[in-house]
Amino acid sequence: MVSIDCSKVSYHIDDKVILQNITLKTKTRRLGIIGRNGSGKTSLARLLVGLIAPTDGAIRIKDIDITHHRRAALSLVGIVFQNPDHQILFPSVIEEISFGLRQSGMTKSEAEAKSEAMLARFHLSHWRDASVEALSGGQKHLLCLMAVLVMQPQVLVLDEPFVGLDIPTKMQLMDYCAALPITLVQITHQCEDVAEYDEVLWLDGGQVRMHGAPAQVLPAYRETMIAEGLGHDLVDLSG
Repeated sequence: MVSIDCSKVSYHIDDKVILQNITLKTKTRRLGIIGRNGSGKTSLARLLVGLIAPTDGAIRIKDIDITHHRRAALSLVGIVFQNPDHQILFPSVIEEISFGLRQSGMTKSEAEAKSEAMLARFHLSHWRDASVEALSGGQKHLLCLMAVLVMQPQVLVLDEPFVGLDIPTKMQLMDYCAALPITLVQITHQCEDVAEYDEVLWLDGGQVRMHGAPAQVLPAYRETMIAEGLGHDLVDLSG
């Protein structure tokens, strides 16, 4: 498994502290990151893939400094966001899947061949020239996942990508991700999404509140949310 090492990582926007002194060292296959809204989960996700740089500290994945080696990060770690419209850039499916490959230096024909193979892997070759606008919300999520997987990342960060999906679509995508032979990092506030994961990191107010096995972390998280009157945040209302 791939090592993830966050060393005293902080992230500020102007004078606002988003994350403070995050230290994490793990080599697990499935890591869940939980916390209420505003706890800094999405910022940590973006830091892990090198989309933003920490104000202080360093992040190394597989001994590579993600912040200072962006090209290496592109092939090492990928991310799927909650809103596919924040991720999709191109009007057609084949263009969207090919984009990252073209950015990595592949020719158009090479990139399209790999993209077609990815579509075939999902039995979706008929999507090749489809308009992205014609896809449903769940189909757009799947397109984003394929566009990331075609890059063959060793780490996949899922930033609440299943929120708002109907239950069958959510379960299908979660099952597929769970079967991937890569490291998964899932950001969520739903305990059930990461109950079967190997480790869970609980963020609270931009700091690590707890890190350990789900059986230890999740009951403490639930108890705190209920005590603070936020128990409704633990219920998945999608679908």
